[in-house]
Amino acid sequence: MYVDIGGNLSVRAESVVGVFDLDNTSWSKWTRQFLQQAEADGRLIEATDTLPKSFLVTLEYGISRVYLTQYNAAVLERRFSAPRAGKFSSMKEFPYE
Repeated sequence: MYVDIGGNLSVRAESVVGVFDLDNTSWSKWTRQFLQQAEADGRLIEATDTLPKSFLVTLEYGISRVYLTQYNAAVLERRFSAPRAGKFSSMKEFPYE
């Protein structure tokens, strides 16, 4: 399942390692150092043109990425835990016929 994280980007829900609120985590020197290192390594992706409210870390095919998003962590958490839409048992149920 893919989840919209803003900025016309989506990530696979299965690849998400964690969702973190920037207000609660950015005061830590370890978080700031982690984000600076991700940016230096080219693994930081900005999914927003506005001030980011949270970031999420993904791991896919052995590559970790950090996405800065405009959504707060609670919104993203709800998106990842929402039941998967679009399950169809047959083509007759597909709405775009």
